[in-house]
Amino acid sequence: MATFWIILTAVLVSSACAILGCFLILRRMALVGDAISHAVLPGIAIAFLWSGSRDSLWMLLGATVFGLLTVFFIQSLQAGGLSSDASIGIVFTALFAVGVILISLNAQHIDLDLDCVLFGEIAYVQWDTLTLGGTDVGPRAVWMLGITLLVILIVIGLFYKQFKLCAFDPALAAACGIPVVLFHYLLMGLVSMTSVASFESVGSILVVGMLIVPAATAYLLTDRLGKMILYAVLIGAASSVGGYIMAYALDASIAGCMVAVAGMLFVLALLLSPKHGIVFRYARRKFAAR
Repeated sequence: MATFWIILTAVLVSSACAILGCFLILRRMALVGDAISHAVLPGIAIAFLWSGSRDSLWMLLGATVFGLLTVFFIQSLQAGGLSSDASIGIVFTALFAVGVILISLNAQHIDLDLDCVLFGEIAYVQWDTLTLGGTDVGPRAVWMLGITLLVILIVIGLFYKQFKLCAFDPALAAACGIPVVLFHYLLMGLVSMTSVASFESVGSILVVGMLIVPAATAYLLTDRLGKMILYAVLIGAASSVGGYIMAYALDASIAGCMVAVAGMLFVLALLLSPKHGIVFRYARRKFAAR
C-alpha cells in the first residue's frame, strides 16, 4: 500500500507541474518557475509563524502571496532597465535567503526545518494522514495535491484559449481584449500554489525539475499545445514510476531518481525526436547533401 501512495503522490505532483510547465516553456519563463519555487519560502515561514500550525490553507496563502510578489519585483526591476536573468537572480535569491533566515532562527522552536522544505521525502507521505469525522481518508499530501491538480484543470479548462493566446502572442491577446496581465498573474499564482503543495513530498528544489523537464521534453515531440500538455503529463507520470523503480533498485532518493529519469527521457527526446532530434536532423542533412 505504501508503494501505491508514493506513486500516486508523485503522479499528482508531476501532472500538476507538467501542465503549468508547458505554459512556462512557451512563454520563455522557465527561470521564473525556478524563482517562484524558491522565493515562496518566506511566505511559508511567515504563514507558519503567524498561524502557529502547518495547516495547508495558510501555507498556500503565504506561498501564493510571495509568488505573486516575486513576479511583481522581477517585472519592476526589468522595467527599470535590468536584464531579465539578473532580475530573476536578484529577486529569488534575496527572498529565498530571507526564508532560510526565518526558518533557521525559529527552527529550534517550531516543527519546520530546511530539510523538509528544500528536499522533502515522498517515502513518508503515507504516514501523514488526513482524518475526517474520525475516519482516516488517506495521506494528506494526496488530498492536497489532488485538489491542486483539480484547480489547475478547472482554471486551464475554462480559460484555455486565453492562456494559449497569451502564451503564443501576448500582443494579439491584448488587441483582442484579453487582460494579459491578469492571466499572467493567474498563471504565476497557480505555479506558487503547486510549488507549496509539492514541498513536503518532493521539496522546493525538485519542484523545479518536474515543472520544466517533462514540459521541455514534450516541447521537442510536438508543435501542438494540446498534445504537448498530454505528452508532458504522460512523461511526468512515466518519470514518477520509473524513478520509484530506480530508487528501489539503488536504495537512493525517490524524488531525486524521479527527476533523473525525467532528465533521461529528455535526452532521448533531444536525440530521437522525429522533428527536432539531433539524430534525425543529422540524417536529414546527410540525405539532402546527396
